[in-house]
Amino acid sequence: MTVLIIGLILFLGTHSIRIVADDWRSARVAAMGEGAWKGVYSLVSLAGLALVVWGFGLARAAPIDLWHPPVWMRHAASLFTLLSFILIAAAYVPRSRIRALVGHPMVAGVKLWAFAHLLSNGRLADVVLFGAFLAWAVIAYASLRRRDRAAGTTRGAGAIANDLTSVVVGAVAWFVFALYLHGPLIGVRPFG
Repeated sequence: MTVLIIGLILFLGTHSIRIVADDWRSARVAAMGEGAWKGVYSLVSLAGLALVVWGFGLARAAPIDLWHPPVWMRHAASLFTLLSFILIAAAYVPRSRIRALVGHPMVAGVKLWAFAHLLSNGRLADVVLFGAFLAWAVIAYASLRRRDRAAGTTRGAGAIANDLTSVVVGAVAWFVFALYLHGPLIGVRPFG
């Protein structure tokens, strides 16, 4: 569990710098240059992600059950992860109504993804992993919305075709990942 926690601290910590130390980050970018900053940021994030993956695998090898979620929770989790994939796709489709409405669909998608996995998993490692991501996403989303309000950020309504693109791309990505990739990569097959 220690490796997982260190990985989460590194990965989510780097993704929290603007939340807790935006002035410090700006000073580092000015001193190092944007390219060097992004390089260091990316290396620390990748190291954290590698430790998260390794630590989660180690923790799953010696599972500690906290509760056993009912089967219907898996169905709810599937629906929520579908919606999270659509939100994440919307983060990359410019001028969509989804993006205008949600504001930060990537972080909202991570929040929904983490919540879905907390519903359907009752082991300690799952609670640590998905709980950490959910807590980070809630804090990050609130921080981003506060920053938007302070900056007076507004988003145009966008085109419905872009929403359809987000829905189709997100749904296809969810389908492929859930049916074909989740099992081999994660070791759990969501649909049997």
